[in-house]
Amino acid sequence: MINTDRIVPVTVTDLLTLYGNILTIAGTTVTAVQATNPGIFEVGEADGTLLAAEPVATMDFAEDVTEATVYFIPAYNYSGFTVNGVAVTTEGVEVEPDGRTLYTATLADGAVTIAQVGF
Repeated sequence: MINTDRIVPVTVTDLLTLYGNILTIAGTTVTAVQATNPGIFEVGEADGTLLAAEPVATMDFAEDVTEATVYFIPAYNYSGFTVNGVAVTTEGVEVEPDGRTLYTATLADGAVTIAQVGF
């Protein structure tokens, strides 16, 4: 049972940092990838599991990136993923650009598969 007199509110940290901490506690090593412009990401190398440092509008994987896993929250203006500047059709679940739901995007064999994390 939760002791209502001792609840610590989650107001000091942002949602992405909280997700990153949860992944780390669960044993997943993640590296933050920064946007080049608000919501615009260019992944030039993917060594390990990545976490987009802000909501994603678009993410482009460079030609040299053949495999990658990225945790991300879609921005309200989310429009998807590209590989070397070319739009790719994603497989998996449909992304709901709500600015809060955590997803993974897995790049393999030139295709991107999206999965929702949690429920």
